Amino acid sequence: MNPLLEIAEVSVGQHFYWELGGYEVHGQVLITSWVVLAIIAVLSFLGNRELKSTPDGFQNFTELVTEFIRDLAKTQIGEEDYLKWVPFLGTIFLFIFVSNWSGALLPYRLIEIPNGELAAPTNDINTTVALALLTSISYFYAGISKKGLGYFNRYVEPAAFLLPINVLEDFTKPLSLSFRLFGNILADELVVGVLVALVPLIIPIPIMLLGVFTSAIQALVFATLAGAYIGEALADHH
Repeated sequence: MNPLLEIAEVSVGQHFYWELGGYEVHGQVLITSWVVLAIIAVLSFLGNRELKSTPDGFQNFTELVTEFIRDLAKTQIGEEDYLKWVPFLGTIFLFIFVSNWSGALLPYRLIEIPNGELAAPTNDINTTVALALLTSISYFYAGISKKGLGYFNRYVEPAAFLLPINVLEDFTKPLSLSFRLFGNILADELVVGVLVALVPLIIPIPIMLLGVFTSAIQALVFATLAGAYIGEALADHH
């Protein structure tokens, strides 16, 4: 078979649809999301089933991850308010991290489905937009819960004529979050797909390893920006 024809078959946007309550949903995204959630649940159970005051074994790993997320939240949000946001930032970080790595490491493409193909949940724009909207709702909630309606004074600070720019900034935050994550994961999987079609054995391996590294970076970037936005909403503006 001509490799160029195989490259031409690398497509974006084919989906395996399920009918749920009269709505069409992307079945392959739900399948891989459940796989990701199952992996996180199993790792959490293994690390926390027999907690010890002096951690050992897998508990060391889970405590390392927890401390990392706590430090991230503390750095971005501030010492006063960070603790209540650790679960949210931890959930966002772990879901994106495991999603990205599952797409890079698990042989999803060996599993055939009626239409489309299995890939990382973050390879679907609907997933990344949902994560970005959750982040937007969170920082609005953070600001309003702390400052009440006074939170919206930030739109006319330091000058009232900046109102349109400040409003536009809040609308562009979820767009940038969602498209950055989606674009990077999609581009990585497309590059690997094209190289595998052209040179099936040796050449794609370094690109795949680079994809594993950038996948972890994308999870960190998303969680860091989410924390920064929440910290900005909670900060006192004078």
